[in-house]
Amino acid sequence: MARKLKVFTTSAGFFDLAVSAPSMKAALAAWGAGANLFDQGFAQQTDDPAIVTAAMARPGIVLRRPVGTDQAFQEKAEASEASFEGKVAKKQKAARSRRKPVPAKTTDPRQERTAALAFEKERERRERRERQEAAARRKEAARRDRAIAVVTTALEKAEARHEAAVAEIEAARAALDARADREAGRWRRERERLEERLREARVPHHLRPV
Repeated sequence: MARKLKVFTTSAGFFDLAVSAPSMKAALAAWGAGANLFDQGFAQQTDDPAIVTAAMARPGIVLRRPVGTDQAFQEKAEASEASFEGKVAKKQKAARSRRKPVPAKTTDPRQERTAALAFEKERERRERRERQEAAARRKEAARRDRAIAVVTTALEKAEARHEAAVAEIEAARAALDARADREAGRWRRERERLEERLREARVPHHLRPV
């Protein structure tokens, strides 16, 4: 059996929020709140007839109005500078005198049941959308992981080819260094031998040792 709905309000950023829900917990879920705003004093149940009428007409839908104003709650609202002026004026007026709350009109039990069922339908729609969004995020994460794996494998293969090429170059360089050392030794010996012959050739024949 669907539970009777109540209307709860809070503020977020530039807007006052209202929602009809069976409990504070359900209201927090509809607002997407990460903390218990009721315990913190930032949210409350309301019996304001205008707010109750608007919220009950759209069970489970979060309604908005510019923060601090007396505008009607609706699904889409735009913040304006007037909202801040209205908020200040409202606070000043509340400080001077507190208006007696206007009792909410009694509702038809059939309307309450209809609203409660509508809330459950909206809650199911919201949860279904959240599941779809979560599935889409998992799909995107899986696609990203596959792409990362492909690029990582390609990078590892390219790095292995590079290291193999560097090793081949180093081996060739070592062989060339060894060849250069051998050539330098051979040339040193040959040069010494030829320089010795040149020195001998420069000595006059009659002065050469017999």
